[in-house]
Amino acid sequence: MNISVELTLSPLQDDFEPPVIAFIKALRASGLKVVENPLSTQVFGPYDQVMTLLQTELKEVFESIDHGLLYMKIVKSDRSDYEPHF
Repeated sequence: MNISVELTLSPLQDDFEPPVIAFIKALRASGLKVVENPLSTQVFGPYDQVMTLLQTELKEVFESIDHGLLYMKIVKSDRSDYEPHF
């Protein structure tokens, strides 16, 4: 089963960019399809691979920041080829 996950990581600190950049680089290094835009990062792939990656990398980034938020949406399908129809 494939999933699509949209993530928005918001460290609640002045120096927020380094943890976000490290998190995105770790996602990119996974070999899964990763798409970024100014507001979020999407990860696409098999459920077990995506969730294992997120469990590992979220723990890593949360250990590197004092306070933070993560917004996550999960869709049960691979939406990586989505194109608007309008």
